[in-house]
Amino acid sequence: MSSLLVFPGQGAQRAGMLQGVSPQLLELACEVLGENVRQLDSTEALQSTRAVQLCLLIAGVAAARQLLEQAPVPDYVAGLSIGAYPAAVVAGALGFDDALRLVSLRGELMQQAYPRGYGMTAIIGLDLATVEALLAQVHSAMTPVYLANINADNQVVIAGSDEAMASVAERARRQGAAKACRLAVSVPSHCPLLEVPARALAQAFADVPLKAPALGYLSGSRARPVVNTDALREDLAFNMCRVVDWRGTVQSAYERGVRLQIELPPGAVLTGLARRVFEQGTVIAFDGARLDTLQTLLREEGRRRP
Repeated sequence: MSSLLVFPGQGAQRAGMLQGVSPQLLELACEVLGENVRQLDSTEALQSTRAVQLCLLIAGVAAARQLLEQAPVPDYVAGLSIGAYPAAVVAGALGFDDALRLVSLRGELMQQAYPRGYGMTAIIGLDLATVEALLAQVHSAMTPVYLANINADNQVVIAGSDEAMASVAERARRQGAAKACRLAVSVPSHCPLLEVPARALAQAFADVPLKAPALGYLSGSRARPVVNTDALREDLAFNMCRVVDWRGTVQSAYERGVRLQIELPPGAVLTGLARRVFEQGTVIAFDGARLDTLQTLLREEGRRRP
């Protein structure tokens, strides 16, 4: 049997999320970025895409390092959107210093591309085909809207202009959707609208040294392992403009023998989604759990490996 650490994406952030991070890691982040990162997790600061993404990176890496101090490394890591960056750091493929610089640039590029009037909306209770039909009814050059995330069989996320998303949401409710709600994301991620900033980020990646992942790194957009540096570079740079197939990623992990999933901070959204896939095994979030319990689970899963 195998284990998986997963890292959440934008929307999971909360004020004060850096309070449990070690002073040493925070100091390093301050030095690399040349600013006081301790101020990035305030309610006001988290209105910025850049601040949100940096906080998710720092919080994820910090919790993973704390967890793995007294536990064996997992077999796999995976991250939803920005979560791919702490996953790559934990897999030993991307240095934390470089991750900070790249995520800082990533957040700036995304928020500069669409500073207002765009975002993301979750639709719960309709299947993928129904949502895709609604998108086709609304999408146009003036009202762009796209499929962004496939989170579960009956939970998807769309991205686009405020007007287009509101129209799709209203049609979804008329079709019987249980919920259609705007997310705390101020940019239209995971769709062609972000292809230009993704190409700019790819240029920055060209000068960053990467290593082949020492752990299994599952791409959240391709739902399969990425094993070499060229593929990893491309996966990280362009994941902002590609559909997230999180349902497929979790299913791929389960089919590869994963029976323990631990979600790193903040929150437990990915834990809830995984329970729909894991017929056997354990899914649990770092937040709200005892550290020694999580470490014991990793040790026990490690002993079950063939």
